[in-house]
Amino acid sequence: MKATLKKTTPSPEHSFNIHKDIGHAILSAWHYHPECELLVVKRSYGTCLIGDYVGPFKNGDVFLFGSNLPHTFRCEQEYMQNDTEKVGETIVVLFQNNTWGDKFLNLPEISPIVKLLNTSKLGLRLKGVTKRKVGKIAEEMLNESPARKLISLLSALEIIAATKEYEMISSNGFNLEVNSIDQSRINTIFEYTFNNYHQKVALEEVAALINMGKHSFCRYFKSKTKKTYIQFLMEVRIGNACRLLVEEEFNMTEVGYACGYNNISHFYHQFKALTKKNPMDYRSNYLKTEKKFTD
Repeated sequence: MKATLKKTTPSPEHSFNIHKDIGHAILSAWHYHPECELLVVKRSYGTCLIGDYVGPFKNGDVFLFGSNLPHTFRCEQEYMQNDTEKVGETIVVLFQNNTWGDKFLNLPEISPIVKLLNTSKLGLRLKGVTKRKVGKIAEEMLNESPARKLISLLSALEIIAATKEYEMISSNGFNLEVNSIDQSRINTIFEYTFNNYHQKVALEEVAALINMGKHSFCRYFKSKTKKTYIQFLMEVRIGNACRLLVEEEFNMTEVGYACGYNNISHFYHQFKALTKKNPMDYRSNYLKTEKKFTD
């Protein structure tokens, strides 16, 4: 899947870029960039694709992406309306691996951060106290002086490297050659899947979108994404089911139907296979966690 190269240009007084995206500005195509990215989701829900990972994201999530890791975030439509209280909002920090200079990065005290940036090539989702600390630092950076911004970024990376409160997102086997894959075909498949996951999806119909036969399409998709299309569709459906379970007051059957499952036992089976929990336990654990952090 050929991701689009996204170029960013810092202002003359900055060596890196930090900005806030609101509403439609959050949307992005499947893309990559040479800069590392620290992303804070202040308010939004949806499905993200990061390397070969597909899954839900939500309010409060914080991610660290290494250089040239393809990714995209697809927000629910309600977060795209700029004139509502629920408008989506993210903070994006883009910086080069050598922002502080090669000599600085060769200092022994900085080796944990260098190791962290190498690890982040597969994408990291922060957890626990680290997630909240780094999210707060990123928000404060928006209004800091240029020098303080640079110090704060280093501080955020040091916190992540020291605590290791994160999980890797993409698999170790993911090695996407971003300059050698057909972008329009994959984007067509993504768009169709995101728009139709809630109903029956036939492989023949998806294959026809890019003028392929069913079997050729299956081989093509797996060669580019390291997973079958059926697995990808399941991940999109279960990712949206996770969002509905924590955001809406639907019962389990309603969630299953809303995500394209006519057989509810099959929905339960796939949900547990992907999340290691049944839908009821997933909702219960989420609510307990939310209560713990808001009390």
